[in-house]
Amino acid sequence: MRLSAATAILFAGLISGCSSSSSLDTIAPPSRETTSSVAMSAAPVPAANVGARVAQMTPPQNVQSAPPQEMLAWAGPVPEPEAFAPAANTTTTLAAPVPDARPVAFVAPENPVTQAMPQGRSRIYGHRFRDAKPINFGRAKNPRKMAVHGVDVSRWQADIDWARLRTQGANFAFIKATDGGDHLDPMFKKNWRAAKAAGIRRGAYHFFYWCRTAGEQADWFIRNVPREPGALPPVIDVEYNGESSCKRRLSPERVREKMQVFMDKLEAHYGQRPIIYTAPDFYADNLQGAFKNYPFWLRAVAQHPSIVYPNRKWLFWQYSGSGLSQGVDGKIDLNVFHGSEDQWHDWLEARAN
Repeated sequence: MRLSAATAILFAGLISGCSSSSSLDTIAPPSRETTSSVAMSAAPVPAANVGARVAQMTPPQNVQSAPPQEMLAWAGPVPEPEAFAPAANTTTTLAAPVPDARPVAFVAPENPVTQAMPQGRSRIYGHRFRDAKPINFGRAKNPRKMAVHGVDVSRWQADIDWARLRTQGANFAFIKATDGGDHLDPMFKKNWRAAKAAGIRRGAYHFFYWCRTAGEQADWFIRNVPREPGALPPVIDVEYNGESSCKRRLSPERVREKMQVFMDKLEAHYGQRPIIYTAPDFYADNLQGAFKNYPFWLRAVAQHPSIVYPNRKWLFWQYSGSGLSQGVDGKIDLNVFHGSEDQWHDWLEARAN
């Protein structure tokens, strides 16, 4: 779920370094495991029709970019700035990123009016995904034998046929929403609406940026992700990203402190305890033994989570970054819920109460 590579030369004149003078700050190495959300080339970004419902925003004079003393939240290509001033019933299209401009913060309504996800026990579709790089996890630990499968997506999956994707086994989806304090994934609004229309239970995730305050990032996520009945808990994505312009490496204590601030604000707003998504290297350095009362979503694309994350209870497992499915062009991340169909429905019902 990490961000795309950005050419350092293009950023040299635009973004000042964010490294700290502290002895704790070192260059963060990229994770040894990658998923399809890590775009390794500058792929074209599809225009996203965000629709009339979410296009009502404040006039341009009220739009503020991030404070000049802080690093830009977007760790990949910098989107082209736009003057957001649509009328109430117009449609807004987000532009493809260009490397020589600073983004203007996308300001959506604080609490957009949304329709509730249909309640009740929805149909569970069996696994029909394929894998470009299949892994033998062993007969007893094969994720394909688990009951409830799902996906996670971002801009890099482009236009998705969500109805078709559901029939292939996408019973849930985690959708990239924001990162840092001023970047909105240009496909989020479209994916959020379309996944719901297809009957897929979905939640939003935030890529945490270590050169931005936790409070600002929580406010940005809350501003852009609706508080909607039936939605899955919000997700904080914490991992190393060696391709980011932010090279700050914090102490484990500081990492957990910032995460706690962010998660407390989201839990107070959405009424659900956030899910923590992480990768093996980041977990080993910062999260072992921490946050025992939080649900974890673990990336383990080479071995079972019980081997990669010993003694850690988990709720979701991202087992592939090279999935293939009807309804999506290219690769997609594949996930499973840790439980039976009945346990899945019970967990959903507990979230709705």
